[in-house]
Amino acid sequence: MPHMTSQAYHNLSIFYGDIHNHCDLSYGHGSLADALYNARLQLDFVSVVVHAVWPDLPKDDAKLAYLIDYHEKGFAKAQANWAGYLRDIDHANEDGDFVTFPAFEWHSIEYGDYCIYYPYVQAEMPIIDAPDLASLRAELHKLSYPTLLIPHHIGYRQGSRGINWQSFTNEMSPIAEIFSFHGLSESSEGPYPYLHSMGPRHEQSTAQYGWEQGNLFGVVGSTDHHNAFPGSYGYGRMGVWAESCSREAIWEAIQKRRTYALTGDRINLQFSLNETAMGGICASDETRAISVDVVGGDCIDYIDVLHNNRIIHRESIVPQSATEGRFKVYIEMGWGEQAEAFDWDVSLAIENGTLHEIEPRLRGISPTEGNHEGDFAYTSLEHDGNEVHLKTKTLPNLSLHTPCTEGFVVELDGTPDTMITLTINGQVEQVCLHDILTGSRTFYTGGFVSPVLCVHQAVPQSDYHHHFTLTHQHNTAQRDWYYVRVRQRNNQWAWSSPIWVDGKST
Repeated sequence: MPHMTSQAYHNLSIFYGDIHNHCDLSYGHGSLADALYNARLQLDFVSVVVHAVWPDLPKDDAKLAYLIDYHEKGFAKAQANWAGYLRDIDHANEDGDFVTFPAFEWHSIEYGDYCIYYPYVQAEMPIIDAPDLASLRAELHKLSYPTLLIPHHIGYRQGSRGINWQSFTNEMSPIAEIFSFHGLSESSEGPYPYLHSMGPRHEQSTAQYGWEQGNLFGVVGSTDHHNAFPGSYGYGRMGVWAESCSREAIWEAIQKRRTYALTGDRINLQFSLNETAMGGICASDETRAISVDVVGGDCIDYIDVLHNNRIIHRESIVPQSATEGRFKVYIEMGWGEQAEAFDWDVSLAIENGTLHEIEPRLRGISPTEGNHEGDFAYTSLEHDGNEVHLKTKTLPNLSLHTPCTEGFVVELDGTPDTMITLTINGQVEQVCLHDILTGSRTFYTGGFVSPVLCVHQAVPQSDYHHHFTLTHQHNTAQRDWYYVRVRQRNNQWAWSSPIWVDGKST
């Protein structure tokens, strides 16, 4: 855990989830049972969302006949599956261990896509086919329980299923999804561009533009996975600072914007300003005491503090050498030139050291791969003392820039003599911590272009754990905002929800 510097987080814990992903309940693949099984492998909470309605589906465009048919069949399936979905998603919830929320998705060319979340399950819980966003809000207001209305892939141009900031309100929408397999919509430039057929990023649909217009919303990442694998590594997750792992506590944390967006690694991010946690609003004060604590999943490259969307401080982390202490080691498997999926049965044992935590980095079938048939829940991961056991499958990488690997990270205390023993499909390999202090080691399962297991370079705690404070002076009559983003050397990122400071009254 990070060094605790702010009372803003003293009674809170971090939980990781994915509240926007899909399975075969409408259009998509893999069962709800598969999705929930896979979610439990690496998440604390989940919502498996049902594609449900699209009021302004462009039915008059003959060129889009295939698209219309595809969606209408999916929506009919969603209606038929809704009652069973509510029953099963509720049955899967276990407060204190694994939290689930029911949800459906409302598409719109004019207003952008929104997911509607319910805090629990009860008998009368409808799919609402409202013609526009105002009508949708009005129908949700009639319900006797609270709801959340969360926009996603906001970065497309308005009128092409990107967000419409003129119609946005934070009344039911405390957060917005800024990262998923669609890409990143923090701004129109930078990493993770939009590559989907719906088009590139548009400046006036980004999070930074929304904040500039005075909107109050926090940020999250989600996968938007369509193949029953919530939290698929590298496609988007969210962190939530909550009092407990329960529906009530997670829901409250989202409403209060104590959330942040992640690409994949479990980056533990604390950010406070004048003892206010992320998502909060501070009283007017021209002196702003900022505190940032980060525990990354890999070597931190830099941490930016932004004020009104402009960088005011960059904390660069210079890698340190260490031969003993606490380290993180990433075990990754895949590659190869096989026509079929490759089955992995990998065990890891630590000698002359102590294994503390493991972090799953599991992907499953690619988010939009439509050709897969058969089992979607084929991975198991067990951790007992100083041993880890992973059984999974991998396919060849989709491209030179799209990995299909699976893996996990071990956090351990060790010395140069600490031994990592790997049993890879019955083949025993060993590597000392000393061997991976400067780089990775690879183990092929056969000859040339056979699938490979990689033991990545050990990362010392000094490289993935960082704390700093700074003071910023600013005096304005307008409300302003700050947020933090983290970049790791392995190109995994985190973005905090903002903290706002009220303007000075005149």
